[in-house]
Amino acid sequence: MRGRTSYSIQAPAAVVMVRPHHFTVNTETAADNRFQAEWAAGEDLGPLAFAEISRAAETLRSHGVDVHLFEDTGTDTPDSVFPNNWFSTHAGGHVAIYPMKAESRRRERRSDVVEMLKARYRVQEVIDYSGLEPDGLFLEGTGAMVLDHIDRVAYAVRSDRTDPIALERFSTHFGFEPMVFDAHDGDGVPVYHTNVLMCVATDFAMIGLDMLTDPARRREIVARLEHSGRRVIALSNEQIARFAGNALELHGRQGRILALSATALAALDGEQIAAIEESATLVALDIPTIERAGGSVRCTLAGVHLTPRP
Repeated sequence: MRGRTSYSIQAPAAVVMVRPHHFTVNTETAADNRFQAEWAAGEDLGPLAFAEISRAAETLRSHGVDVHLFEDTGTDTPDSVFPNNWFSTHAGGHVAIYPMKAESRRRERRSDVVEMLKARYRVQEVIDYSGLEPDGLFLEGTGAMVLDHIDRVAYAVRSDRTDPIALERFSTHFGFEPMVFDAHDGDGVPVYHTNVLMCVATDFAMIGLDMLTDPARRREIVARLEHSGRRVIALSNEQIARFAGNALELHGRQGRILALSATALAALDGEQIAAIEESATLVALDIPTIERAGGSVRCTLAGVHLTPRP
């Protein structure tokens, strides 16, 4: 097991977050996102979501994580609080920009975020895949993929938001091996994003194994994770529904932390918590309003895997 205070390429020390000023639940994405909650027309969730992201950013900063907090004052980007879907960053100075399925989500891409990354970090190239959108080829970033930066594997649930052609292009450009699998919830409905059922940290991985429909593929994925030296923590369907799989390992002042929601932490049992705490400190962020939109803590965090400029 790697020491929890040692640097890990899997756990970035900085993140990008977006604080929404007019938060709503995106009705355009409800068709294939079973994690979204009912939302009454006219219900004002904006102030609650604003406060939740503000507190989450401050909590992460208090643990030594560098948070780049951007504001979204617009009214036509309801999912902007989830920036991990439209871009990702990678060691060696690489940035990817992704093709999004919902038109409303395409408006989330912002040049000021990319320019900040170029100014604060060493960025050698930006690869923009958004030109695939007119052809109906989508790959929604680190929602569609859960990336193992150590073993160089891109785990991806097959869905309309994860096109195999786009995934192959990304994997070729960024040096990942794609591992695609099918996953359904307890009602047989396909899972829309990989990061709601799977989290890969430095020394462990949490995954909703019961959702993987092919037993042979399930065994293969478990074997691959264990071969990389990780402890596999199986999550139940109920725990996945409470966002227990939607977590992100980060590097803070005192070592590695696992950022997850208060909802997710409450869903974990004592044995799972003990396994996580062997290598990371649990940091719970209370974002119940944000979770009504169908995503949780991991979705709100775009990790920065870039080298800071002096």
